[in-house]
Amino acid sequence: MRISRLYVNQALAVQNAVQLNNECAHYLRSVLRIKKGHLVILFNGEGGEYQGEITEVSRKEVIVTLTKFDNISVESNLSITLGLGISRGERMDFAIQKSVELGVKKTCPLVTEHCSVQIKDDKKEKKVEHWQKISQNAAEQSGRTINPEVANINSFSNWVTQQTGTKLFLDPFAKKSLVEIKNDTNQITLLVGPEGGFSEQERTTAIASGFIPVKLGPRILRTETAALAVLTAVQTLWGDLNDR
Repeated sequence: MRISRLYVNQALAVQNAVQLNNECAHYLRSVLRIKKGHLVILFNGEGGEYQGEITEVSRKEVIVTLTKFDNISVESNLSITLGLGISRGERMDFAIQKSVELGVKKTCPLVTEHCSVQIKDDKKEKKVEHWQKISQNAAEQSGRTINPEVANINSFSNWVTQQTGTKLFLDPFAKKSLVEIKNDTNQITLLVGPEGGFSEQERTTAIASGFIPVKLGPRILRTETAALAVLTAVQTLWGDLNDR
C-alpha cells in the first residue's frame, strides 16, 4: 500500500504525537479508510519529512506518532517564480498543479488586459485558497518538502516592476530562444500570458521592467502548455531535470 504524504502547518518532531487538523483527518479516515497502525508521511515545509504511525482513529480525532525523520529534499537549485495570466477554470488549475510538480516555488496569478476571466473582489480570496489547495496537493503527491506559495491576485503592471533575478517572458514575436539566454543566478522569474496573450502595452512594460522576451519554437502554445514547456526547458538548462 502506498504511504500517503500530507502537509501540516504545525511543528513536527520525532516521538511527538500529532493531532491532525479536520481536513487531513477526514481525508485519512473517510476517503482513504486508513486504520490504526498504518504509516503516513508528514511534512511542514521546514525541510525533510517525518514518517509516522497512526495511533488513534476516531470520529473526533486522528493522531499520528512520529517515528522517523528523513532529511531529504527534491527541491530544485533554482528558485522559480511564475507570473501566470489568469485563465479559465481547469486550465488555470492544471497549470498550477503541473508547475508545482516541475519545481516552481511561487505562482503569482495576474490580471492582464486580455484575461477572459473576471474575478470579483469578494471572490478573490476564495479563488486563491482554491489554487493554494491545488498547489499543496501537488506538493504532497510529488514528494516536495515545501508547500509552494500561490500569491494573491495582482495586476500585471504592478507585478512586473517588483521582480528580481533573471526575468523572462514568453513572446511569440521574440527573436531569442531560451537557449540563447545567459543565466548566472538561481533566481528565475517567468511570465506567461493568458489565453489572449499580452497586449502591446504589456509587452512594452515588461521589457522596460527588465524582462527578456523569449520564444519557445515556431508554434503558438496554449497558456497551460506554455507554462509547463518553459518550466521544463528552464529546469533542463539550469535546474535539476538534467541531474544524473
